Amino acid sequence: FWAKYLRPPKEEYWDYIIERRDMLVPQDVRERKGSFFTPQKWVELSQRYIAEVLGENWQDEYYVWDCAAGTGNLLIGLTNKYNIYASTLDKADVDVIHDRIENGANLLENHVFQFDFLNDEFLPKAKGGKLPDKLFEIISDPKKCKKLVVYINPPYAEVSSVIGRGKAGVNQSKIHDKYISELGTAGREIYTQFIARIYYEIRGCNLAEFSKLKVLQGSAFENFRAFFMAKLKKMFIVPAWSFDNVKGQFPIGFKIWDTNKKEKFGQIISDIFDTDGNFIGNKSFYSYDKKEYINKWISSFKNHSEIDIGFLAGTNGNDFQHNQIVYILNNKEQMPNPRGIWINQHNLISACIYFAVRKAISADWLNDRDQFLYPNDGWEKDKEFQNDCLAYTLFNNNISCKHGINHWLPFIEWDVGASDKFDSSFMTDFIAGKIDLIVAEPSLFYNCGAGGGGTGGIAPRKKAKLKFSETAKNVFKAGRELWKYYHLQPKCNVNASLYDIREHFQGRNAQGKMNNKSDDEKYNELIGNLRMELKNLAGKIEPKIYEYGFLMR
Repeated sequence: FWAKYLRPPKEEYWDYIIERRDMLVPQDVRERKGSFFTPQKWVELSQRYIAEVLGENWQDEYYVWDCAAGTGNLLIGLTNKYNIYASTLDKADVDVIHDRIENGANLLENHVFQFDFLNDEFLPKAKGGKLPDKLFEIISDPKKCKKLVVYINPPYAEVSSVIGRGKAGVNQSKIHDKYISELGTAGREIYTQFIARIYYEIRGCNLAEFSKLKVLQGSAFENFRAFFMAKLKKMFIVPAWSFDNVKGQFPIGFKIWDTNKKEKFGQIISDIFDTDGNFIGNKSFYSYDKKEYINKWISSFKNHSEIDIGFLAGTNGNDFQHNQIVYILNNKEQMPNPRGIWINQHNLISACIYFAVRKAISADWLNDRDQFLYPNDGWEKDKEFQNDCLAYTLFNNNISCKHGINHWLPFIEWDVGASDKFDSSFMTDFIAGKIDLIVAEPSLFYNCGAGGGGTGGIAPRKKAKLKFSETAKNVFKAGRELWKYYHLQPKCNVNASLYDIREHFQGRNAQGKMNNKSDDEKYNELIGNLRMELKNLAGKIEPKIYEYGFLMR
């Protein structure tokens, strides 16, 4: 450290050194323990939010305990040092805070102590414990406990985030064992163990905490939400990557809970701030408890056919972060151990609805944990929506003639100037109403295929030529021009899919990844037009996704 700064350092370096004192702890140690330095802008913002909830004079009226203090940066800006307590797992962090106190930090040395919050007992120093006697008195007195703010940015380490090394076993603690029946799978995360102990053993306090949003939204956290009955009074979210060591595209929330008020979390409207600390709007968050998810819906359309035209992979995650594993491939062997369903004429529309619903809205850091749900029955009679989803999927899949017959060709030979007959006319026959269908549509008299809730039959569907919206027609038109241009190439494959066409023009880099652009400007123009029309179609599909309950706004 001092190799970079004269000792004592020049005064102009002091602020920077104080802001980054967390770097005194080695990077690998911080990552293993899930320690994420809280940027000063979020510290200041969180304290403003606490003042909005508890009142401008809250620092004189409430006690504050940061039980995951690290080097104490979360406490910067607090003014009443007689009401502030800080504990941390590592003695080295305590020494850093004590050194800061000697250099003017507004804390009391005997209020800063080493304490393993997930393993040590709540005992006062007077009885051989580690808690300051006054703090023990506060958490033991129900009235005083209501005047305590547990203010923390707890560790985010998760036992399953590294397989076979690193964080394996990091969730093991006395608190994990004590509350495992309440925590369930949520006990894999260290921060939920902090919340559980605070809730059960510091009863009635106010909890002001930074954490991921699994506690609000995660399907694996439903049991956790059933026991953690506290009123969520106010909340804001910021991008995760604004914290050190965090690279994911997801939100981190600051939440203020009143644990004295027993209320199961259902939903909240949160404020949103960008990386620069600018307010950019609001977003609703829901618990989704007792909701059915989209993967149960698509599983109800599993059936068998003489010809399977593809495999819908990735039906083992219900939120946006799992959209990256949702693909339509020729066969399941193209992915390691995929979850999904085979696609045939009987469930093609359902599979395309699933695919379009999952892909039409881009994943971003704000919707990362939003869950896709079992829809209402409005989609069943909306043929335009169904056909829009088919059109979207036809020009947005990973089918390749290298892995089998391409049944997804959306055009007939003469329409694109093909030099020979296609190996399959399945898709154009389907669109023209020439293929016999039995479609598993939920109704009073028919079930939904395997796992359905009907009386044991499947509904026949009349053959009819599909009618497409003008927006979908524009996608076909743009796609047709691209296919025509490809079929002019001297070494084209007559059965090429869109994926094959892209590979032909764009090529691959040394690592085997398909390049983003081609040297052929005409192709770039045509694929750009297709993508623009697909974007327009996605925009048309999006409102129906909410209308039919696939997503909650």
